[in-house]
Amino acid sequence: MARCFRSLLIAITSLWMLSSLIRSSDAAGIATYWGQHTDEGSLEDACRRNTYDYVNLAFLINYGGGQTPELNLAGHCEPSDCSSLSSEIKACQSRGTQVLLSLGGAPNLSSADDAKEVASYLYNNFLGGESENRPLGDAVLDGIDFHIQGGKRDFLDDLAKALSEYSTSERRVHLSAAPQCFYPDYYLDAAIRTGLFDYVWVQFYNNPPCQYSMGNANNLFYSWSSHWASYPGVNKLFLGLPASPEAAPSGGYIPPQVLIREILPYVRGYPNYGGVMLWNAFYDENYSQAIRPYVNPETLACDRKSMLKSPSNCDIKIKSYVTK
Repeated sequence: MARCFRSLLIAITSLWMLSSLIRSSDAAGIATYWGQHTDEGSLEDACRRNTYDYVNLAFLINYGGGQTPELNLAGHCEPSDCSSLSSEIKACQSRGTQVLLSLGGAPNLSSADDAKEVASYLYNNFLGGESENRPLGDAVLDGIDFHIQGGKRDFLDDLAKALSEYSTSERRVHLSAAPQCFYPDYYLDAAIRTGLFDYVWVQFYNNPPCQYSMGNANNLFYSWSSHWASYPGVNKLFLGLPASPEAAPSGGYIPPQVLIREILPYVRGYPNYGGVMLWNAFYDENYSQAIRPYVNPETLACDRKSMLKSPSNCDIKIKSYVTK
């Protein structure tokens, strides 16, 4: 009995390690947000979980209209100097995790030229440009996330266009967006329609008309299939969910076993499916670890019998199953 248990434990551990370590630009993955809770642990702690492919630093506020942009990372560092995070960002990137800066707060862009100025500031202070006082030190982030839920919606499409112009063959500036599932998103619709966003993680929570509720996924399925899967400009589409019931006071939490058995098999059937986004790292105790192998079925190496018999001999191939 003990020997069988050890074999089972080795099999499960091998499967989880395989699924967490494989990183591919074309594979589905898990995104999260870090920076809004002082008790969530360090950025490097989050990346050490080996469950995240993308981590958004939340948030940069006060941009556009001549404002001085400011990092608001909930006490993790001083807004004007978060250079202590530089080594942690690099550690995350060394694991294959993309680290993006999330724009939150209330944008106040006044014109297309203003959008270009903000893009220049972002590039020189957080991306591949140069500045005397880079708030995150010499770390070069992988891109910019648009998490806009207030302020002015004007010229956000121009901001996306200006940022995309900094991409080169050597280094791409990745763009992501986190619209509400209510269609179309008031703030980000025009920006998303540019087609410049690599990742769109739609928030299917705190929005009763289009979220999972009381065991019923019909509203979520309808929103995903009828609106977002065919949304012009969406390249990779992510299912944005709360990592715990407490993370979304207005609902949308899906127990991991329900997600695995009922929701993921449905959304994975769409060609632009990109994975799952979880709000946020603070609330994610074991959720990402539980769903990781099923978010990207390409990392499920073989059937259960073969995994138990010889886990080290499993080849990586497409196989989707759910433990009954």
